[in-house]
Amino acid sequence: MHTVVERELELKLVLSPERRIPVPARLGYLTDDPYAVHVTFHINSEHPVYWTFGRDLLVEGVFRPCGQGDVRVWPTKTEGRGVVLMALSSPAGDALLQAPAAAVSAWLERTLRVVPPGTEGERLGLDDELAQLLAQ
Repeated sequence: MHTVVERELELKLVLSPERRIPVPARLGYLTDDPYAVHVTFHINSEHPVYWTFGRDLLVEGVFRPCGQGDVRVWPTKTEGRGVVLMALSSPAGDALLQAPAAAVSAWLERTLRVVPPGTEGERLGLDDELAQLLAQ
């Protein structure tokens, strides 16, 4: 049986130091894809934008700058409140998104209770599949 841990929240797309626009988003975690987190952005377009990256990257990024290349995550404060910044790069363009640190942390804690760090491999069922394959 697979579990889904979701959280709807409003992110801010950072256009400039003075200008941010709200972006409704959904954080998703599926136990049958235990190493990844999925972020769906509902921007003013016909189709939502999906990003998938490592859960460990987001967990670390809540506490310290991490990542390189397409996804970078780091904590900071804005107007006295803790936020997590996510810099996303793709051939279609770059985006800097700001998420409330408390909401992201609470959601991550729920995913870590469902699949504790270090047990992700057990969720993939590779041992069972390998045993079935060798038994044939």
